[in-house]
Amino acid sequence: MRRDYGRYLSGLALAAALALGAALPTAAPAAPPAGPGTASDTASETVPVAAQAACVTDPATPKRQLRGMWIASVANIDWPSRTGLTPAAQQAEYRGWLDLAKQRRMNAVVVQIRPAADAFWPSTYEPWSQWLTGTQGGNPGYDPLAFMVAEAHARNLEFHAWFNPYRVANHTDLTKLAASHPARKNPGWTVTYGGHIYYNPGIPAVRAFVQDAMLDAVKRYDIDAVHWDDYFYPYPVSGVAFPDQATYAQYGAGFSTIGDWRRNNVNLLVREMRDKIRAAKPWVKLGVSPFGIWRNAGTDPLGSRTTGLQSYDAIYADTRRWVRQGWVDYIAPQIYWHIGHPAADYAELVRWWSETVAGTDVQLLVGQATYRAGASGQDAAWQDPAELTDHLTLNRSYPRIVGDIHFSAKDVRADRIGAVSRTATDHYRRPALAPAGVGGAAPAAPNLTSAVRGTGGVTLTWQRGATGSTAAYAVYRLPGDGAVDACDLADARNLLGTVRASGGTGTFTDATAAVGSTYRYLVTALDRLHHESAASNARVVTGTGGTFSVIVDNATAGGFTAAATWGTSSYLPARYGANYRFASPQAVSDPAWFTATLPAAGSYRVEVWYPADPGYNSATPHLVATANGNVTATVDQRSGGGQWRVLGTYDLAAGTRQVVGVSRWTSTQGYVVADAVRITRL
Repeated sequence: MRRDYGRYLSGLALAAALALGAALPTAAPAAPPAGPGTASDTASETVPVAAQAACVTDPATPKRQLRGMWIASVANIDWPSRTGLTPAAQQAEYRGWLDLAKQRRMNAVVVQIRPAADAFWPSTYEPWSQWLTGTQGGNPGYDPLAFMVAEAHARNLEFHAWFNPYRVANHTDLTKLAASHPARKNPGWTVTYGGHIYYNPGIPAVRAFVQDAMLDAVKRYDIDAVHWDDYFYPYPVSGVAFPDQATYAQYGAGFSTIGDWRRNNVNLLVREMRDKIRAAKPWVKLGVSPFGIWRNAGTDPLGSRTTGLQSYDAIYADTRRWVRQGWVDYIAPQIYWHIGHPAADYAELVRWWSETVAGTDVQLLVGQATYRAGASGQDAAWQDPAELTDHLTLNRSYPRIVGDIHFSAKDVRADRIGAVSRTATDHYRRPALAPAGVGGAAPAAPNLTSAVRGTGGVTLTWQRGATGSTAAYAVYRLPGDGAVDACDLADARNLLGTVRASGGTGTFTDATAAVGSTYRYLVTALDRLHHESAASNARVVTGTGGTFSVIVDNATAGGFTAAATWGTSSYLPARYGANYRFASPQAVSDPAWFTATLPAAGSYRVEVWYPADPGYNSATPHLVATANGNVTATVDQRSGGGQWRVLGTYDLAAGTRQVVGVSRWTSTQGYVVADAVRITRL
């Protein structure tokens, strides 16, 4: 269950949902020892974009992946940080959250805009949210939703509008609501339960009203998705029945049990809302992020091998049916347990959900418990910086998982124990396109009209294609000046970024272009559901005559890969950058690799940087992927650190690839260290 209000952080509902058994600690890696050019006018013909499955690409950097974070407004969890901020202060905070998302190479935000039967826009149905000004109904002085959508789209982030259908208040006094609140005007629509007020899901007029209140935002604003979390019927309070028996007597004809009737009420909400969204704006998705367990196999053979709270029975959410019937466009179960949890194993639940979406068009995302990583009081497994990144590594075993959403923004920013940084380094090294949805069609390819090198980098300019509906563009950069292969465009290592479409032209500046390097640039167009066009013509930008040299640190985005067996340390001051990676020697194929983009085939000098220590390895194997195969050079890391050490001169091929590896396979004792490499063309 998502953290929401103080009650859900420590109260009975969360305790009931998560009282699933003792945590199983995950082994952590050992700690380090205590002691120690000019634009070309030549344009090639349009290049198709190959399917990634048909190409050899880096599995750690998928090109298609939704990466998002929740921005919670209820109780001012994330945004606004408190009530009563000026419009300028609220807007500055929100921009900061979007900048964080871009920094972590995310492509979506899920923002709570109707937390408790109130609104973050001038709704014609419900009052302004109290979480804006401190007073329900208080006008914040601007239109937050219009601002939020525009700012997200300016960064080409998808905006998923997060609504809570039935929650009204975290107290039981209707008179505390704004005088205009529909719950005050229709008290018969409400029930009190567990210290809260809810709309009664069993009343047809209530269901129609909440749908209309949410559709108001769909119709008036350019949102990308309607998003619901796990709150439909409230989580049960021990020994207290939800007070809807009279409603069941009035509306429950044809249902033999109140549970079946309640589930049907939620089913109708989902199915009807899906139909209304598609009638209004077919490109707007409906996504749900339910509690992670549908049913346990001990109750239902179709369920997962778990023993926790069952959302089907406890909150009447038949999520499996929604998927199998195609009533949602994506499902993002909150799988908020660690790998190996004795009663709700993350590994078991991703397996179950992957099988559940099989054969459907429903996209599977995973709600990640980023709030648990390194937090006080959490299970021992969550004190391991590798737990979160291991979740995403495991996800790659299930191709139907197409992304993750992190709860919540403030925990992404806190980055306790470095868990978020490690996850981003391991899995979000390059930008990614969101997975393509059902319907829609790829637009025509754009025309790349110019690529000009300037003091700030290489600036590209293009024209929109003549046909189709273009919502965004993807920009690619390839090393060298050779022919373009379709598989180059399937490799995320060549994806520079994305740009929201506006008007008939577009522009992008590559500020990372090396002065001495020659590149090919291409652009593709995407429709609202992320279907990608063929690539534009290629433009070649030559180097300006400077010597090519590149430094790749262990923290360089897209430049370093290591398994969870490699630890991270900042102990020794002679390191390059903020930290370095280390591992114990072992006779296994487990190298850490540095990836670089080389502009052309030729002779290169390869150097390494490491912090030396008497306890480190005397013969650390370094692998160099030359044009003629791998070559091994050993380095005594006990001395000579804190400077560039030459491995040798090698013939290397052009392109983006793993160039230098540090291996654990050595018979000598002491940690092997991977810190940074420098590659210089001779």
